[in-house]
Amino acid sequence: MDPERLSDLDIADVVVSTAGRDQGKLFYVIDADPIYLSLVNGKDRTLEKPKRKKRKHIQKVLRSETRVAEKIRRGDKVLNSELRRDLAYFSREMQSKNLGGS
Repeated sequence: MDPERLSDLDIADVVVSTAGRDQGKLFYVIDADPIYLSLVNGKDRTLEKPKRKKRKHIQKVLRSETRVAEKIRRGDKVLNSELRRDLAYFSREMQSKNLGGS
């Protein structure tokens, strides 16, 4: 695994799980240490109970510049519904690009 790819992950990035039963799902990173990330999606992984996942089992999708991402970076209160709405939007965007680009 390329250490550069793992170190470019930061809080408020949107990532996709590449392993486990949540494979293919989108998450926001809300906390990070050298080995693990804390991930939330507002649905099955809420802010109250984030998913702790090894960095090597996720892949960065994008550096989000949404209002929700800014709130996460500043440490402001974020609602689970805001996370769900943002991630659903990203998911739709990714699907439309994949389908339209074929």
